[in-house]
Amino acid sequence: MTPTHRKNLRARVTVDPAVLAGKPIIRGMRISVEQIVTAVAAGIPQEELLVEYPGLEPEDVQAALQYAADLVATERVYLVPQPA
Repeated sequence: MTPTHRKNLRARVTVDPAVLAGKPIIRGMRISVEQIVTAVAAGIPQEELLVEYPGLEPEDVQAALQYAADLVATERVYLVPQPA
């Protein structure tokens, strides 16, 4: 994926404290990244998502998945020493 394409996808995800308690959403709609990622993880086909959520575009689904992938990529795990 080119940096320009990634930037264009990222622009589809917005965060507004006044909408869905500040969760990342798609293009100002009340469709959260979490809803899309959960649906895809549950095996719901993209075509069904596009019917279920009018106004949602294939690029929005891709943007939600890329947003989630970027979060996981930057996640840090710290080991906590356990008492002997």
